[in-house]
Amino acid sequence: MSRIVIGLSGGVDSSVAAYLLKQQGHEVIGLFMINWHDTTGTLEGDCPWHDDRVFTELVAKKLDIPLHVVDLSDEYRKRVVDYMFREYEAGRTPNPDVLCNREIKFDVFMREAMKLGADYVATGHYCRREVTHDTSGREIYHLLAGSDPNKDQSYFLCQLSQEQLSRALFPIGHLIKPEVRRIAQEQGLATAKRKDSQGICFVGKVDLPVFLQQKLAAVKGNIHEILPSWPKFSHREPYVDTPTPTDEQLAAWAEPWHYTVRDGKKIGTHNGAHFYTIGQRKGLGIGGRKESLFIIATDVHENVIYVGEGDSHPGLWRRALHILPGEIHWVDPTQRMQVGESRRFSVRIRYRQPLQGAVLHVREQGAYIVFDEPQRGITAGQFAAWYDGEELVGSGTILE
Repeated sequence: MSRIVIGLSGGVDSSVAAYLLKQQGHEVIGLFMINWHDTTGTLEGDCPWHDDRVFTELVAKKLDIPLHVVDLSDEYRKRVVDYMFREYEAGRTPNPDVLCNREIKFDVFMREAMKLGADYVATGHYCRREVTHDTSGREIYHLLAGSDPNKDQSYFLCQLSQEQLSRALFPIGHLIKPEVRRIAQEQGLATAKRKDSQGICFVGKVDLPVFLQQKLAAVKGNIHEILPSWPKFSHREPYVDTPTPTDEQLAAWAEPWHYTVRDGKKIGTHNGAHFYTIGQRKGLGIGGRKESLFIIATDVHENVIYVGEGDSHPGLWRRALHILPGEIHWVDPTQRMQVGESRRFSVRIRYRQPLQGAVLHVREQGAYIVFDEPQRGITAGQFAAWYDGEELVGSGTILE
């Protein structure tokens, strides 16, 4: 059997994962990460890791496994939080959970686990790993969706590499959440009824503007409304259903809407365009509308937010997105597409979004994903992940 270091987080999922590994006869070692000390902007007003550590200690004692604690807060700040600040400052919306998995859990944390002599590192993610062999006998690692469609977390692991997957185990990926809760209850684990964590990975639920004001200053700016009758909505080159779109067509379909203050009317003020994201409807402080106002664009250079009324506003919807060449990631490099290739996948652009039918076109300018149906709130800085059936094949950071 193997020596497996599991990332115990103080939650029910990692607790049950540890129990299952021990039941299988493995030597299991718990490793708890401290990644964040600052309470600025956290809604609980306290560092959540204090409570997490207590629950982790209770679980480790119940399972009779050793527990180690490691402080990775310096690396977490450099690799995840500072990245967040840079992205928001640039007017993009990052996904810290994807970065946390790529940079911390399956990199820095994995190296700490190797110091303990680990053969593998396990987590409580709802996803699965499958191993096949190529014609030369070399192992190929595949990342599959979790069996629980309501909890599938493969999207958060969309940037993992073959090397990272070679050492990764996901013991609860074949289970659904109620089964995990049941096992925890039957085994008397302290985390059995503990609520799932929410908010930013290892930071918790935050008031985002307050959190970001650690580095980004609040600056008063204007909110402008763009009406659905804005002429360019109807004058853009229409989408044409063709298997061989030109580079010009792909670029045009993926181009986001661009507005100036002359295109709309000022209807309010805000405290900084970099605190907001496309598709957001809360936090604007403007009422008295028949339908909600949604952010359809932000301009951090001019410090202007553009909004539209109603979920059907054309500024919220687009047919395609663009990923730069250097941002395209293939979980299994043998499935890498070449320039000029096009292939059909199922795609999601945010966690929990139902998979969407789309075609991925690889060109010199990067990857273009053209969806079967227009998509709401395509947001620069987020990750698009593409699947072939249950397998997550690749991903990339949305340029625009």
